Amino acid sequence: MTTSTVLLIILSVIISGAVAFYQYLFKADNQNKTNWLLAFLRFISVFSLLLLLINPVISRKSIETNKIPLAIVADNSSSISELKANTLEKELIEKFNSNKELKDKFEIQNYSFDEDFYSGKPLDFKGNHSNIDNVASNLKQLNKNTFYPIVLLTDGNQTIGNDYVYSFQETATVYPVVLGDTTTTFDLKINQLNANKYAFLKNKFPVEVFLQYNGNKPISTNFSIEKGGKKISSQTINFDKKNKVQSLQILLEADRVGIQKYKAILSSSIKEKNTYNNVKNFAVEVIDQRKEIAIISDISHPDLGALKRAIESNAQRKVTILKTKEISNLNKFNLLVLYQPNAAFRKVFDANKNLRINTFIITGMATDFNLLNQMQSDLDFKMTNKKEDFTSSFVTGFNLFAQNDIQFEQFPPLENPFGKITEKGSLNTLLTATVNGIEVGNPILTFSEKGNNRNAYLLGENSWKWRMESFVMNQSYEKYDQFIDKIIQYLSTNSAKKSLLVEHESFYNSGETIEIFAQFFNKSFELEENANLSINLTNKNTKSTKNYNFSKANNGYQVIFDGLEPGNYAFQVKEASSNAIYNGTFEVLDFDVEKQFVNPDVSKLQQLANQNKGEVIHPNQMDKLIQLLLKKDTYLPIEKSLVKNSPLIDWINLLIILAISLASEWFIRKYNGLL
Repeated sequence: MTTSTVLLIILSVIISGAVAFYQYLFKADNQNKTNWLLAFLRFISVFSLLLLLINPVISRKSIETNKIPLAIVADNSSSISELKANTLEKELIEKFNSNKELKDKFEIQNYSFDEDFYSGKPLDFKGNHSNIDNVASNLKQLNKNTFYPIVLLTDGNQTIGNDYVYSFQETATVYPVVLGDTTTTFDLKINQLNANKYAFLKNKFPVEVFLQYNGNKPISTNFSIEKGGKKISSQTINFDKKNKVQSLQILLEADRVGIQKYKAILSSSIKEKNTYNNVKNFAVEVIDQRKEIAIISDISHPDLGALKRAIESNAQRKVTILKTKEISNLNKFNLLVLYQPNAAFRKVFDANKNLRINTFIITGMATDFNLLNQMQSDLDFKMTNKKEDFTSSFVTGFNLFAQNDIQFEQFPPLENPFGKITEKGSLNTLLTATVNGIEVGNPILTFSEKGNNRNAYLLGENSWKWRMESFVMNQSYEKYDQFIDKIIQYLSTNSAKKSLLVEHESFYNSGETIEIFAQFFNKSFELEENANLSINLTNKNTKSTKNYNFSKANNGYQVIFDGLEPGNYAFQVKEASSNAIYNGTFEVLDFDVEKQFVNPDVSKLQQLANQNKGEVIHPNQMDKLIQLLLKKDTYLPIEKSLVKNSPLIDWINLLIILAISLASEWFIRKYNGLL
């Protein structure tokens, strides 16, 4: 309180006393007890009013002690149970929390983690993944710009997340406490297996496998892949002290449509402590994309054989070459290649009006362009009888499918009658025509799409020469055949619009978060923002059924499942207002990544300790760690001097005193007849 404030308070006392004395004592005829009481009340009233005006403030100085945080982070993943270290971990945590000296020096913060990061959650060791990188990210947010120690109780075996060695902030000193038996144990392990989720029928698909050996003696092992209990691949793998990791590339045959389940097994004659990591289940969905394609032509031409070979380079395609008089039924075909249509093709066009099979029309010197003008509405042909050679020019803005320029301009020219070709609708052109390097304004290869119907036009014959030239340039037919395959793939697929679209995988690993995404479109095929979507999920093994509602997500709706048991599931997605329905299935494979480990990853934890100026601690060294934390001067508490300003008397209390004194004075004066 300042000197001026003190003087004002003294002056207030004098003024208040003077007013009270003058009012009730100086002017009074006789000074009785009532006058003295009224004088006292008047003094209180005036003094309280003056104090409110002065508002004197008192400054109080105090010392605040801020303890350094000590983060104790416990691994809550199921691998701790697998390594039989769960009880030990709880004992170590209790040892830290019950140490009085540590509690006096540090602000002890207890956390736990698996795939997520928790504060105050009881340990149950049921986490499906370990994410130590996530621990580092969360502690950075909680203890910014603070030098503090972290005691990390873990086996060091991370299953998701970035490399945690370099994740912790520089101001944190990390002391990894190694959980689990560090004694080297003989162990064979399928460390990683990579396989495509999809494969095409009658094609071979690759499986990449990384195998690991934990031991020092040379050993011969067997790696095999089984399907339906039958061994379909087997080979001998040798390990020794220097060669502890092996990688394999295996090709498997996709011989049956649907989800095909496989089991990879690594075994030896020596007994292992943990055989769970010797087996990996995986699945591949085999898709039958076999398409029936008809090439219809009434003339013989080398183009026909070249097209057939290029198309059938994909095992999913089957080509039948027909003459118009041989056609009886077009229903079985997915695509019609109409090669140089003449007058006899009228019945083909007429038959296809109802079938609406996509077409690939190829023209040349034997083409009846008058018929084409009548039977299609994409191009208008005004042709002469004069032959012209047209070179192709690649259009970079083409976007119907991914296609690179395979040096089309270097290919031999195509022959077609000279004339004007006009686009009547909205077409997407891949190749345009040039003559002697000059654009003539005609397309050579162009595509049209109307609703679900797709058509393509190759305007010129002798494309067989393109295939030959591609072989000369690349010593392979592959680039040209892939070019034709993309055209066939585009034309043989109709993308019919559906009101309810659902995205999901065919299989998931157990413990994995399963997300199903859906979109619902109204009658104008606009995304509906207020759809009411639900899903009915049935476990085929147990026959149990549950219903869930979708929640809004970015550009659609989603539902998320956690903790589904391994097995086969069927589901139905339904939109309430329209009754639109989608039925699907998926399988949850039995796979627990946390059961893959037989030892803690000491080397990784040592790297972490070195990076963050800490020290690897084993459970029997806990007393050493506690003493280290207590003695280290870096972790001394920080004292802060605080000055707190507060009113001498709270203004509300002053108002109450003022009100009481005035009211009391009024009642006494009233009672004594002084009013």
